[in-house]
Amino acid sequence: MDNSQSNVNNPLAYESVGVLLRKFAIPSIVAMLVTSLYNIVDQLFIGQYVGELGNAATNIVFPLSMCCISIALLFGIGGASSYNLAQGRGENDKAPYYIGTSVTMMIVLGLILGLACFIFTNPILKFLGSPDSVLDYANVYLKITSVGFPFMILQAGGGHIVRADGSPKITMLINIVGAVINVILDAIFIIGMDMGMAGAAAATIIGQIISSLIVIVYLFHFKTSKLTFAHFVPKGFSLKQNAALGTAPCFNQLAMMTTQILFNNSLKHYGAQSIYGDAIPIAVAGIVLKTIQLLLGIIIGISQGMQPIVSFNYGAKNYDRVKRGYTIAIKSGMVIALIGFALFQIFPGEIISLFGRGSELYTEFGIKFYRYNVFMIFLIFMQPISSNFFTSIGKPKKGVFLSLTRQFIFLIPLIIVLPMLFGLDGILFAQPTADLLAFVVCLVMIVKEFKKPEYKDTESFFIHRRKNKS
Repeated sequence: MDNSQSNVNNPLAYESVGVLLRKFAIPSIVAMLVTSLYNIVDQLFIGQYVGELGNAATNIVFPLSMCCISIALLFGIGGASSYNLAQGRGENDKAPYYIGTSVTMMIVLGLILGLACFIFTNPILKFLGSPDSVLDYANVYLKITSVGFPFMILQAGGGHIVRADGSPKITMLINIVGAVINVILDAIFIIGMDMGMAGAAAATIIGQIISSLIVIVYLFHFKTSKLTFAHFVPKGFSLKQNAALGTAPCFNQLAMMTTQILFNNSLKHYGAQSIYGDAIPIAVAGIVLKTIQLLLGIIIGISQGMQPIVSFNYGAKNYDRVKRGYTIAIKSGMVIALIGFALFQIFPGEIISLFGRGSELYTEFGIKFYRYNVFMIFLIFMQPISSNFFTSIGKPKKGVFLSLTRQFIFLIPLIIVLPMLFGLDGILFAQPTADLLAFVVCLVMIVKEFKKPEYKDTESFFIHRRKNKS
């Protein structure tokens, strides 16, 4: 099928961009929120029924969940973007290989990571910054959750592939089923059977296993291409393309993981020198960062919903639709970020109390963390949407650079330098400073992109909307 015929038959080429973004973004948002809830639900139950040390343990292990998500994004978004771009170019014979390669690599890497964490549990936890008082709790949690790493990766990455096939509601189902099972089993295992950390971990992996099975079943009923066994044998061209286009979101997640590890070690070091001790700052940081993941989940969901629209139309050279897809996504993300900023600044104590009531110092530091650490959170929408935009149009180097700005290029040096000047408070000042700097860099690069010749005759979203009304 040639490119023109593909455009005629594919709704990505002709349906309203706003309608398409809602169609793809809403299930993506739900999927991202549900993925975030896996960790938050555990934290809620653990905070109420295990205590502060349990909360600290989940925060110590959290970077490994982020590592799983980075693999899922590398081959999930990479495979989805490659698949949609190939479809937009009319390369229907090559397109299925991008999907098959992604699935195989997610499973293989998940098995390797899970096995390594199961065998080297204690050394890994020490590296992640676990205080001695938290080590036993973290050990139990990681031993069990590491078994589920392949399923977690396939569930998270497979959702992107299912969405690229034009089934965003199935992506939503994949994540909702796992989350609902997790919540139910958390209540049974932690409250009913008093299993503590082991119960939370078991509930998590059972939900992930069932969700990943839905992905596997869907692959046998792929709509836009017929997948065969040969497509699941990794090919050089598909592996290279998937990795290139998935590198930006993957690096963004890895940067967040690296930052989290440095964050935990810094909180342990400087917390021990403060009135709060080494465990309270780590426990509080886990709560705050995971609630921020809910906000980021909505914004990233918008970004992911934008991906098939932008990828297909850039491949088909429909640049007006590319620009409108980004414009609507960025405005939606801005609104969400402003709402999140207001909630975090007005209700920090109430949010902290949801995760169990600790000592006075615990609550005090929690409120302080929210007020300082997320002070620039209203700017957070720009970086993930802009990074994914460049990846979606086949410019992975720019996407990778932007994915590294907030968490890696700016935040890591700030976490190292500012505490030397301000102690524990310096860690809290680092994130808002990085958010501001990343926003400026993204804005400059996006403005420069849309000044290129291919966008010269494109209209703004508002002009297009007025024409539709007339």
